[in-house]
Amino acid sequence: MGKWILVALGVIAIGSAIAVLFGRARETAKADRIKNTLVSSVSGSFAGVVDFDSFIDLPPSVARYFRHVIGESQKLINTARIRQSGVLRTSTITDTWSSFSACQVVVPPVKGFIWNAKVDMPLGTHVRVLDSYSGGVGAGRVSILSAFAVASDADNPALNSGALHRYVAEAVWYPTALLPQSGIVWSAIDDRSARATLTDNGITVSLEFRFNDLGEVVSVYSSGRFGRFDGGYKQVPWEGHFRDYQIRGDVRIPCYGEVGWYEDDTLQLVWKGNLMDVQYQFRY
Repeated sequence: MGKWILVALGVIAIGSAIAVLFGRARETAKADRIKNTLVSSVSGSFAGVVDFDSFIDLPPSVARYFRHVIGESQKLINTARIRQSGVLRTSTITDTWSSFSACQVVVPPVKGFIWNAKVDMPLGTHVRVLDSYSGGVGAGRVSILSAFAVASDADNPALNSGALHRYVAEAVWYPTALLPQSGIVWSAIDDRSARATLTDNGITVSLEFRFNDLGEVVSVYSSGRFGRFDGGYKQVPWEGHFRDYQIRGDVRIPCYGEVGWYEDDTLQLVWKGNLMDVQYQFRY
């Protein structure tokens, strides 16, 4: 009897391993399809360089920012491939932070991205988090061991808006996407801040960008970004902080960022990340 129990356990273990392998292949193929669709959607018609003459029409704080982070005659960014590592937590009410590593591909000409993260969990396990925005559609997917989906949502109006908010806020890592010729409309708030507004596929979002004396973006704020709380979506004030600017790929970008949601007028951070590497493909 003991022998057959061992055989049965072996069969179960092999079956589980095969299921994980097939599940990972399925989830990887899904991520690859999104990435390939984004990258292949860029055509030669998107060629261009930074137009410094257009800066005269910008709020002074924004013009100073562009002159600080982008060189004259800089080509526009076609794709950005970003590697990150850091810690995150799943809500503002938990004290448990988990380590993550992530690869992100952003395609500014079509205003899209895919963020593929591995989040470490107890007992040597992990979950895969796949967030994306493409063609006006936001999507999120979580899978255990990168194989078995346990949560997913896509093309929800609130999710679409929240994903576009994220695209604009994170454009400090691909700054030519913030240029007026990339679709951003800037309006002055004061000497150290300005509002960036972007419309894509019928979705309009606005964020407040705040600058230091050097012209660097040090924080980004939204009075009401959609997020998922207690099983549903609602608009909550949201803020991101950036620092440690370095020149990477001919542009100056922050190598550290953190973001969070406001609760009772207090910012509760939920994500802290370091930029490990970035590679740009420019428009020719």
